[in-house]
Amino acid sequence: MIRPLFKLTLSLLLALPCAMPAQRNIKPTDTIYVSGKINNRSAFSISAILQMTQSSIPDQVIYNHKGEAKDTLTGLKGIALKTLLHSIGLAYDKPKELNEFYFVLTASDGYRIVISWNELYNTEAGNHFFILTEAAGKNLQTMDQRIAFIATGDLKSGRRYVKCLKSIEVKKLD
Repeated sequence: MIRPLFKLTLSLLLALPCAMPAQRNIKPTDTIYVSGKINNRSAFSISAILQMTQSSIPDQVIYNHKGEAKDTLTGLKGIALKTLLHSIGLAYDKPKELNEFYFVLTASDGYRIVISWNELYNTEAGNHFFILTEAAGKNLQTMDQRIAFIATGDLKSGRRYVKCLKSIEVKKLD
């Protein structure tokens, strides 16, 4: 016969995982790997990123897909995504092929977003894509969700707020 106190304790222990809030631990990254339809496969370490020209970025409210405010990022600095990609050299024969290129940014947990070449280089939106180098008083080396990408011009900014960015794959439509 199982004692009542033991039963109660066992029931509480079994129910505890269900009552705990879900937490998502994403593995921070220290390098962004760039591959695909490019001339020079590249890897950008934290030290390489920090050598690039940084800009101050206004505080950003992060909105979810419903337009609800979920977080506010403060004390931001970053480098433009265009700056990071400047040295990679896309592999194409004719300039009109650039319309077919797109970039897949992938986080360490598998989360992915897509940016077209035209969006990045041929619209105002492309001027609002950043790799964060500083947030909330933390530098890139000490940020919990390093390396992060943000699209500061998006209306629903959470959709393209990539925490722990590990790779950028350059692809071309078939």
